[in-house]
Amino acid sequence: MTKKILILPGDGIGQEVTSSMQKVLEYLIDEQDLNLEITERKVGGSSYEEFGKPLTEETLDIAKSSDAILFGAVGGPQWDDLGWDVRPEQALLGLRKALGLFANLRPAFLFNELASASPLKNHIIENLDILIVRELTGGVYFGEPRGIVENKNPKYGFNTMIYNEDEIRRIATVAFEAAMNRNKKLCSVEKANVLEVSKFWRGIVSEMGAEYPEVELTHQLADNTAMQLVLNPNQYDVIVSGNLFGDILSDIAATLSGSIGMLPSASLNSSAQGMYEPCHGSAPDIAGQGIANPLAMISSLAMAFEHSLKRVDLARRIESAIKTFISSGLRTKDIATGNDFIRTDEVAPTLINILKDEHE
Repeated sequence: MTKKILILPGDGIGQEVTSSMQKVLEYLIDEQDLNLEITERKVGGSSYEEFGKPLTEETLDIAKSSDAILFGAVGGPQWDDLGWDVRPEQALLGLRKALGLFANLRPAFLFNELASASPLKNHIIENLDILIVRELTGGVYFGEPRGIVENKNPKYGFNTMIYNEDEIRRIATVAFEAAMNRNKKLCSVEKANVLEVSKFWRGIVSEMGAEYPEVELTHQLADNTAMQLVLNPNQYDVIVSGNLFGDILSDIAATLSGSIGMLPSASLNSSAQGMYEPCHGSAPDIAGQGIANPLAMISSLAMAFEHSLKRVDLARRIESAIKTFISSGLRTKDIATGNDFIRTDEVAPTLINILKDEHE
């Protein structure tokens, strides 16, 4: 059965890292004779420049019929003054909402060889391996009503944070199941001391804990979790949180590894359809210089093979090749300690050679 992949390079370094990922993908297609149908479309600022919108109806239709979407990054200063509805970032929100991508999985891990690149001391950061499960289509980012009121004195803006029971249960299920496949520890994060929606969240997750007696369930306030991620990140296994707090915590966790150029992410719906993207942004300040790190994008391909394309074996091979790449001393500029680094377009050929050697 043919699996469909949509590639959306986007803007800035998104185009560069996606090109590297695609070379690895094409090698595996040839090696394994994979039955994959690949389509590529513009998205974000590049789509706006050609079509006047960051996400066209055609691209969205293709995304809906795809098993996996491989997404680079969007945005850049040239589009900062656009109206809210046509900003490049709306492409991401539009895809998440239209595809029902409610579960965002963001692993934060460290290759111990790169411990010196982390802002934390080696003994604190070594062996880092945590997973943050963020609810992605609800909460304050999507809650209604919302708006800015100009005809009052003083003027004011407002948003609504809201979660219903079904939304909480489905994201908690993803987190509990992930914990069952890891070290059986789950920390649910909210602000139950001040927010009614968080009290409700805590109650539902606590109730669900009885369904997973093997999982050690704890609850923590979001501000304390932010502090603990810096003080002692290895105390965590899986963290689950709503959209707002999950956004903040996953960015904190991403910085612990020393470079967000190393970390992938997956956004899944209930049918295992997924959008896979690096945690970094479009980085317009380094775009076009050939120094972007494509490893997060290539790791995102590994997550696509695992969750949507059902080839866990290929996911593990990509991960193993990246580990060999790092352990052999190869570094992109963001993780290099000196001026000796490998350029963006050299990463994929090197990984492909590693894959070939391990396959023979």
